[in-house]
Amino acid sequence: MNMQKFEIEQLNLFYGDVQALKNININIAELQVTALIGPSGCGKSTFLKTLNRMNDLIPGVRITGNVFMDNENIYGQCDIVDLRKRVGMVFQKPNPFPMSVYDNISYGPRIHGVRSRSRLDEIVEKSLRDAVLWDEVKDRLKKSALGLSGGQQQRLCIARVLAVNPEVVLMDEPTSALDPISTLKIEDLIDELKQNYTIIIVTHNMQQAGRISDRTAFFLQGEIVEFDLTEKIFSRPVDKRTEDYITGRFG
Repeated sequence: MNMQKFEIEQLNLFYGDVQALKNININIAELQVTALIGPSGCGKSTFLKTLNRMNDLIPGVRITGNVFMDNENIYGQCDIVDLRKRVGMVFQKPNPFPMSVYDNISYGPRIHGVRSRSRLDEIVEKSLRDAVLWDEVKDRLKKSALGLSGGQQQRLCIARVLAVNPEVVLMDEPTSALDPISTLKIEDLIDELKQNYTIIIVTHNMQQAGRISDRTAFFLQGEIVEFDLTEKIFSRPVDKRTEDYITGRFG
Protein backbone atom coordinates (compact mmCIF):
# COMPACT_ATOMS: atom_id res chain seq x y z
CA MET A 1 0.00 0.00 0.00
CA ASN A 2 1.55 3.30 -1.07
CA MET A 3 1.54 6.17 1.38
CA GLN A 4 -0.04 9.46 0.31
CA LYS A 5 2.50 12.08 -0.70
CA PHE A 6 -0.05 14.84 -1.32
CA GLU A 7 -3.54 15.32 0.08
CA ILE A 8 -5.39 18.11 -1.67
CA GLU A 9 -8.63 19.43 -0.19
CA GLN A 10 -11.10 21.85 -1.76
CA LEU A 11 -8.43 23.56 -3.84
CA ASN A 12 -9.65 26.54 -5.88
CA LEU A 13 -7.49 28.82 -7.96
CA PHE A 14 -8.43 32.14 -9.54
CA TYR A 15 -6.57 34.25 -12.08
CA GLY A 16 -8.20 37.58 -11.26
CA ASP A 17 -11.92 36.85 -11.75
CA VAL A 18 -11.42 33.68 -13.75
CA GLN A 19 -11.61 30.42 -11.82
CA ALA A 20 -9.06 27.99 -13.25
CA LEU A 21 -9.39 25.20 -10.66
CA LYS A 22 -12.68 24.25 -9.03
CA ASN A 23 -12.87 22.33 -5.79
CA ILE A 24 -10.06 19.85 -6.43
CA ASN A 25 -9.95 16.94 -3.96
CA ILE A 26 -7.32 14.33 -4.69
CA ASN A 27 -4.70 12.23 -2.91
CA ILE A 28 -1.46 11.47 -4.74
CA ALA A 29 0.41 8.34 -3.72
CA GLU A 30 4.12 8.24 -3.00
CA LEU A 31 6.51 6.47 -5.41
CA GLN A 32 3.92 6.20 -8.16
CA VAL A 33 3.40 7.92 -11.48
CA THR A 34 0.21 9.99 -11.56
CA ALA A 35 -0.85 11.26 -15.00
CA LEU A 36 -3.02 14.33 -15.52
CA ILE A 37 -4.96 14.23 -18.79
CA GLY A 38 -7.61 16.41 -20.40
CA PRO A 39 -8.05 18.95 -23.21
CA SER A 40 -5.92 22.10 -23.48
CA GLY A 41 -6.72 24.83 -20.99
CA CYS A 42 -8.57 22.55 -18.56
CA GLY A 43 -6.33 23.24 -15.54
CA LYS A 44 -3.79 20.38 -15.67
CA SER A 45 -0.65 22.53 -15.75
CA THR A 46 -2.15 25.03 -13.34
CA PHE A 47 -2.84 22.21 -10.88
CA LEU A 48 0.68 20.84 -11.33
CA LYS A 49 2.17 24.21 -10.45
CA THR A 50 0.14 24.46 -7.22
CA LEU A 51 2.24 21.56 -5.91
CA ASN A 52 5.45 23.61 -5.81
CA ARG A 53 3.80 27.03 -5.61
CA MET A 54 5.00 28.12 -9.04
CA ASN A 55 1.65 29.91 -9.45
CA ASP A 56 2.78 32.31 -6.70
CA LEU A 57 4.90 33.99 -9.37
CA ILE A 58 1.85 35.01 -11.43
CA PRO A 59 0.27 38.37 -10.49
CA GLY A 60 -3.38 38.27 -9.44
CA VAL A 61 -3.47 34.59 -8.50
CA ARG A 62 -5.64 33.66 -5.53
CA ILE A 63 -5.74 30.18 -4.03
CA THR A 64 -8.07 28.71 -1.43
CA GLY A 65 -8.11 25.24 0.08
CA ASN A 66 -5.29 23.04 1.38
CA VAL A 67 -2.38 21.21 -0.19
CA PHE A 68 -0.73 18.87 2.30
CA MET A 69 2.63 17.31 1.47
CA ASP A 70 3.65 14.71 4.04
CA ASN A 71 0.88 16.14 6.27
CA GLU A 72 2.27 19.68 6.14
CA ASN A 73 0.20 22.41 4.47
CA ILE A 74 2.49 23.91 1.84
CA TYR A 75 0.25 27.00 1.73
CA GLY A 76 0.84 27.60 5.44
CA GLN A 77 4.16 28.64 6.95
CA CYS A 78 6.37 27.04 4.32
CA ASP A 79 9.94 27.68 3.17
CA ILE A 80 9.37 28.05 -0.58
CA VAL A 81 13.03 27.57 -1.51
CA ASP A 82 13.02 24.30 0.41
CA LEU A 83 9.67 23.31 -1.13
CA ARG A 84 11.02 23.80 -4.65
CA LYS A 85 14.06 21.72 -3.78
CA ARG A 86 11.79 18.90 -2.56
CA VAL A 87 9.39 19.27 -5.50
CA GLY A 88 11.36 19.66 -8.73
CA MET A 89 9.90 20.54 -12.12
CA VAL A 90 10.63 19.60 -15.73
CA PHE A 91 9.02 21.79 -18.39
CA GLN A 92 7.57 21.16 -21.81
CA LYS A 93 10.50 22.58 -23.75
CA PRO A 94 13.98 21.54 -22.65
CA ASN A 95 15.51 24.62 -20.99
CA PRO A 96 19.17 23.94 -20.21
CA PHE A 97 21.17 26.90 -18.91
CA PRO A 98 23.62 28.35 -21.48
CA MET A 99 26.60 26.82 -19.68
CA SER A 100 28.47 23.52 -19.66
CA VAL A 101 26.78 20.17 -19.05
CA TYR A 102 28.67 19.94 -15.74
CA ASP A 103 27.64 23.43 -14.60
CA ASN A 104 23.99 22.77 -15.46
CA ILE A 105 23.91 19.85 -13.02
CA SER A 106 26.12 21.32 -10.30
CA TYR A 107 24.25 24.66 -10.28
CA GLY A 108 21.48 23.53 -7.88
CA PRO A 109 23.72 21.72 -5.38
CA ARG A 110 26.04 24.78 -5.31
CA ILE A 111 23.11 27.08 -4.53
CA HIS A 112 22.19 24.73 -1.68
CA GLY A 113 25.70 24.97 -0.24
CA VAL A 114 27.68 22.06 -1.70
CA ARG A 115 31.23 23.40 -2.16
CA SER A 116 33.45 20.32 -2.37
CA ARG A 117 34.62 19.62 -5.93
CA SER A 118 34.74 15.87 -5.38
CA ARG A 119 31.21 15.90 -3.96
CA LEU A 120 29.98 17.94 -6.93
CA ASP A 121 31.69 15.47 -9.29
CA GLU A 122 29.82 12.63 -7.55
CA ILE A 123 26.46 14.41 -7.74
CA VAL A 124 26.96 15.26 -11.43
CA GLU A 125 27.84 11.68 -12.34
CA LYS A 126 25.05 10.14 -10.25
CA SER A 127 22.39 12.56 -11.58
CA LEU A 128 23.44 11.95 -15.20
CA ARG A 129 23.48 8.20 -14.62
CA ASP A 130 20.03 8.36 -13.02
CA ALA A 131 18.81 10.28 -16.07
CA VAL A 132 20.41 7.64 -18.34
CA LEU A 133 22.60 10.28 -19.97
CA TRP A 134 26.07 9.70 -18.48
CA ASP A 135 27.44 7.49 -21.26
CA GLU A 136 26.35 10.00 -23.91
CA VAL A 137 27.86 13.09 -22.27
CA LYS A 138 30.70 11.94 -20.00
CA ASP A 139 33.30 13.07 -22.57
CA ARG A 140 31.71 16.47 -23.08
CA LEU A 141 30.96 17.66 -19.55
CA LYS A 142 32.86 20.90 -20.18
CA LYS A 143 31.03 21.65 -23.43
CA SER A 144 27.87 23.72 -23.70
CA ALA A 145 24.64 21.92 -22.89
CA LEU A 146 23.04 23.76 -25.81
CA GLY A 147 25.01 21.50 -28.18
CA LEU A 148 23.04 18.42 -27.07
CA SER A 149 20.07 17.07 -29.04
CA GLY A 150 16.54 17.93 -27.87
CA GLY A 151 16.04 14.55 -26.21
CA GLN A 152 19.42 14.77 -24.48
CA GLN A 153 18.63 18.30 -23.31
CA GLN A 154 15.38 17.11 -21.75
CA ARG A 155 17.17 14.27 -19.93
CA LEU A 156 19.75 16.86 -18.81
CA CYS A 157 16.92 18.95 -17.36
CA ILE A 158 15.66 15.85 -15.51
CA ALA A 159 19.21 15.22 -14.21
CA ARG A 160 19.37 18.87 -13.09
CA VAL A 161 16.21 18.35 -11.02
CA LEU A 162 17.54 15.09 -9.54
CA ALA A 163 20.83 16.76 -8.54
CA VAL A 164 19.22 18.54 -5.57
CA ASN A 165 17.75 15.27 -4.33
CA PRO A 166 14.01 16.00 -4.57
CA GLU A 167 11.20 13.78 -3.33
CA VAL A 168 8.76 14.68 -6.11
CA VAL A 169 9.31 15.37 -9.81
CA LEU A 170 6.62 17.35 -11.64
CA MET A 171 6.67 17.00 -15.44
CA ASP A 172 4.67 19.31 -17.68
CA GLU A 173 4.35 17.49 -21.03
CA PRO A 174 8.05 16.59 -20.96
CA THR A 175 8.03 14.78 -24.31
CA SER A 176 5.71 16.95 -26.42
CA ALA A 177 8.67 18.63 -28.17
CA LEU A 178 10.57 15.37 -28.75
CA ASP A 179 10.75 12.72 -31.47
CA PRO A 180 9.37 9.18 -30.82
CA ILE A 181 12.75 7.62 -29.94
CA SER A 182 13.61 10.36 -27.43
CA THR A 183 10.07 10.10 -26.05
CA LEU A 184 10.50 6.39 -25.44
CA LYS A 185 13.80 7.01 -23.62
CA ILE A 186 12.10 9.49 -21.29
CA GLU A 187 9.20 7.07 -20.68
CA ASP A 188 11.67 4.30 -19.78
CA LEU A 189 13.44 6.77 -17.53
CA ILE A 190 10.19 7.69 -15.74
CA ASP A 191 9.60 4.00 -15.07
CA GLU A 192 13.05 3.77 -13.45
CA LEU A 193 12.67 6.96 -11.45
CA LYS A 194 9.45 5.97 -9.70
CA GLN A 195 11.49 3.54 -7.59
CA ASN A 196 12.82 6.60 -5.77
CA TYR A 197 10.62 9.57 -6.64
CA THR A 198 6.93 10.47 -6.73
CA ILE A 199 6.19 11.58 -10.30
CA ILE A 200 3.26 13.68 -11.51
CA ILE A 201 3.06 14.17 -15.26
CA VAL A 202 0.81 16.29 -17.45
CA THR A 203 0.42 14.67 -20.86
CA HIS A 204 -1.74 15.20 -23.93
CA ASN A 205 -0.80 11.78 -25.16
CA MET A 206 -3.36 9.15 -24.12
CA GLN A 207 -1.08 6.28 -25.06
CA GLN A 208 1.68 7.75 -22.94
CA ALA A 209 -0.57 8.05 -19.91
CA GLY A 210 -1.65 4.45 -20.45
CA ARG A 211 1.94 3.22 -20.74
CA ILE A 212 3.65 4.97 -17.87
CA SER A 213 1.21 5.92 -15.12
CA ASP A 214 -0.20 4.05 -12.13
CA ARG A 215 -3.10 6.45 -11.67
CA THR A 216 -4.76 8.95 -13.98
CA ALA A 217 -6.80 12.08 -13.27
CA PHE A 218 -9.04 13.41 -16.04
CA PHE A 219 -9.44 17.19 -15.90
CA LEU A 220 -12.20 19.12 -17.63
CA GLN A 221 -12.85 22.87 -17.30
CA GLY A 222 -10.90 23.15 -14.06
CA GLU A 223 -12.48 20.14 -12.36
CA ILE A 224 -11.38 16.55 -11.86
CA VAL A 225 -14.06 14.47 -13.56
CA GLU A 226 -12.53 11.13 -12.62
CA PHE A 227 -9.44 9.83 -10.83
CA ASP A 228 -8.56 6.16 -10.52
CA LEU A 229 -6.10 3.42 -11.40
CA THR A 230 -4.94 4.04 -14.95
CA GLU A 231 -6.10 0.67 -16.26
CA LYS A 232 -9.56 1.33 -14.85
CA ILE A 233 -9.78 4.85 -16.31
CA PHE A 234 -8.79 3.48 -19.72
CA SER A 235 -10.84 0.28 -19.71
CA ARG A 236 -13.85 0.98 -17.49
CA PRO A 237 -14.31 4.72 -16.93
CA VAL A 238 -17.28 5.58 -14.76
CA ASP A 239 -18.06 8.96 -16.34
CA LYS A 240 -19.27 9.20 -19.94
CA ARG A 241 -17.12 12.33 -20.47
CA THR A 242 -13.99 10.38 -19.57
CA GLU A 243 -14.91 7.65 -22.01
CA ASP A 244 -15.61 10.21 -24.76
CA TYR A 245 -12.28 11.91 -24.21
CA ILE A 246 -10.25 8.69 -24.14
CA THR A 247 -11.92 7.26 -27.25
CA GLY A 248 -11.47 10.54 -29.11
CA ARG A 249 -15.19 11.32 -29.42
CA PHE A 250 -14.69 14.52 -27.51
CA GLY A 251 -15.02 18.20 -28.28
